[in-house]
Amino acid sequence: MSLKKSSILVIDDDTDVLTAVRLLLRTEVKEVITEKNPEQIPFLLSKDSFDLVLLDMNFNASINTGNEGIYWLKRIKTLKPAIAVIMITAYGDIDLAVKSLKEGAADFVVKPWHNEKLLSALTNVLKNRGQNKTSAMDMPLPAGNSENGMIGESDVMQDIFYKINKIAPTDANILILGENGTGKDLIATAIHQQSLRASQPFIKVDVGALTESLFESELFGHKKGAFTDAGEDRMGRFESANGGTLFLDEIGNISLQQQAKLLTVLQNRQVTRLGVNQPIPIDIRLICATNIPLGELANENRFRKDLIYRINTVEITVPPLRKRKEDILLLARHFAMVYANKYLKPNIQFHASALDKLCHYAFPGNVRELQYTIERAIIMSDSEMIQSSDLLFSPIESATPDIPEDEVLKLSTLEKNTILKVIDKHNGNISKAAKELGLTRTALYRRLSKYDI
Repeated sequence: MSLKKSSILVIDDDTDVLTAVRLLLRTEVKEVITEKNPEQIPFLLSKDSFDLVLLDMNFNASINTGNEGIYWLKRIKTLKPAIAVIMITAYGDIDLAVKSLKEGAADFVVKPWHNEKLLSALTNVLKNRGQNKTSAMDMPLPAGNSENGMIGESDVMQDIFYKINKIAPTDANILILGENGTGKDLIATAIHQQSLRASQPFIKVDVGALTESLFESELFGHKKGAFTDAGEDRMGRFESANGGTLFLDEIGNISLQQQAKLLTVLQNRQVTRLGVNQPIPIDIRLICATNIPLGELANENRFRKDLIYRINTVEITVPPLRKRKEDILLLARHFAMVYANKYLKPNIQFHASALDKLCHYAFPGNVRELQYTIERAIIMSDSEMIQSSDLLFSPIESATPDIPEDEVLKLSTLEKNTILKVIDKHNGNISKAAKELGLTRTALYRRLSKYDI
């Protein structure tokens, strides 16, 4: 059934919500009826024929258990089993919303919502009216750009989308902060795609993986014969990105010496290839990313503050998935759609218990872990219904046991004392100390910063 031909009943004790929904839907549907008192539901259902009900989870300001919403959902499904019901819930009631799916709700929307998302949810539920299963293929696409994985309806993600829209058309340098797996590279890509440089190159470099000897050659280029393996002239990444965007990932892992070279290029807006004395002007938009918190990055024993100011005209902090749990199901549905098509399983569906399991997991590996979890479940599932038992979380992320706080302090003290002894043994030679400790120089510097050594 199309939205234009539908009759919708909205039940909510908030008159502002009722007014907003009525104004939104009056030109989108055939009929919209609003009601503040849920006790009127049986009468309204007997009086009119509705295609869909929008039902609030709570009707008493002092009681937020969601039991009222579940009670009236059951009553509606008893009185009119064919009517689709979408629950209206707040972020804190996500668990209740999942429970409502088990009781027969077609979907739920989180308030405050975005009008386009509400209309999309209504359209999709009406299209699949009569189905009692929560299908990955039938869910409305979440907010964001599903093509590049930028998805989310949470407040923090909406703030990021807003910031991207504001800063993308400018040439401001951007620093993206966030844990591994949160999608920092997707944000960098989105900024480039929405910038005035979108038709020009987008060059990504994992600078944290470059050795001291390769750093200058990779970024600035070299002339044939400049060093042993330089068999031909080579353009560096800065030149390759000329006119476009250069994305330096893991910027927090480069050494102080590398930082000094990078700062010189950014200040002068020109590079000099190894083996050549003639500087080459560059015109780039710079985006950097790191998983190191800004406060830790600002330690001058680890990172130059003048470089931070140079790369950080605007800062974007990407929250871990555990801080935006309302986006978990949206992302899960998106990845299910992607991998169901990839592995030719177009009718893949989520059992309510699987959705519940996803909502209660912390995802230490963030969006990347969720993506791999859904892909693995679709590959290994023997049926079209993904059960909770099909969702196996990564042992890489869950292998670390919970250590009591006092034990953590003891381990930290032991590590700090060991580092001090090894550095003292080698008379302050960081390279030798790092080698004996089995660490890279960068990793050792990180620990020096951590323990304020």
